Amino acid sequence: MDNDETRLLRSLLDAQHGVATTVQLRACGITPRSVRHHVETGQWLRVFRNVICVTNGPLNREMELQAALLYGGGSAILSHDTAAHEWGMLRRTPGPIHLTVPRNCSAISQPPTLRHVLIRPTSLSNACIHPGVVLHRSLAIQHIGVDTDPRRTSKEDTVLDLAVSAPTAHEGAAAFVSAMTNGRVSVSAMRRKLELRRPRRYKKILLDALSLLAGGVQSVLEFRYATDVERAHGLPSGRRQAPHHVGDRVLFEDVEYSEGGLIVRLDGQQFHAARNVRFRDRLRDNAAELSERPRLVYGWQEVSQDPCGVYREVREVLVREGWTDASHECERCAVVRLGTAQGT
Repeated sequence: MDNDETRLLRSLLDAQHGVATTVQLRACGITPRSVRHHVETGQWLRVFRNVICVTNGPLNREMELQAALLYGGGSAILSHDTAAHEWGMLRRTPGPIHLTVPRNCSAISQPPTLRHVLIRPTSLSNACIHPGVVLHRSLAIQHIGVDTDPRRTSKEDTVLDLAVSAPTAHEGAAAFVSAMTNGRVSVSAMRRKLELRRPRRYKKILLDALSLLAGGVQSVLEFRYATDVERAHGLPSGRRQAPHHVGDRVLFEDVEYSEGGLIVRLDGQQFHAARNVRFRDRLRDNAAELSERPRLVYGWQEVSQDPCGVYREVREVLVREGWTDASHECERCAVVRLGTAQGT
């Protein structure tokens, strides 16, 4: 019969993607004994303690998120890597769901939930019910969430969480730049957030990274070039995203130095349509050649793995074009030179 309790249960499961707490189920007239029977016979899944999915699985992404939020309690919100994926800042990778909860929340992080009831046959790929939950605690949880569905940390707070969670300051700054550019977070909004919510670590390098973003840096590759090649070796700071008119088009160079007009292109074409990139680069190459401007091109591998080698090449062209050398070797240069001398 379609009574009030049945309608309430249907409405609840529709709203929560088929996942509910045992308290909610009891309010809909389902006794603990009935819940236990459904779980033990393999009809339903116990995702976490007191969190039930009224299906035999597997859980889709919406169900995984809902189960995690129900486990974390009414104030829980998606955060860190999970919120970043929802905002489009990170690609989704296998792993637990990250939540932020109030500081006094009694819940604790949970490992992946594995299927134990095998009465109903299922594939091995369906053995994991839920990827698990990582809980973060915050005293300011009322000020960092936004009313999305499901609720998550704001873009600016998500960027900060990713940055301060990184193992090193340099990785934190790279995560900061990547999240801001991928999530299209404005510099002004991020600056306001840094004033309101001071990061618990890496504050100086994050402010430096924000200054570079304000100065035209638009990717992690450009950030690594600015910090690991230019700043680390005392090279002049190039002009970022310098506009050039080519016919009726305006094209932008990643880095341009006033010293001799050297152009440095940072090639991230793996993230773009290959045909469009080739056409754009041909136009820029032709324009640079007609203007007799020297140019160098580097990709992620060179900048991230051999910034000292990139420095030496940029320095050589700058000096050749008339720049008075004021650069210096960095600590990494000394290590590389020592390793070369020792034959390693």
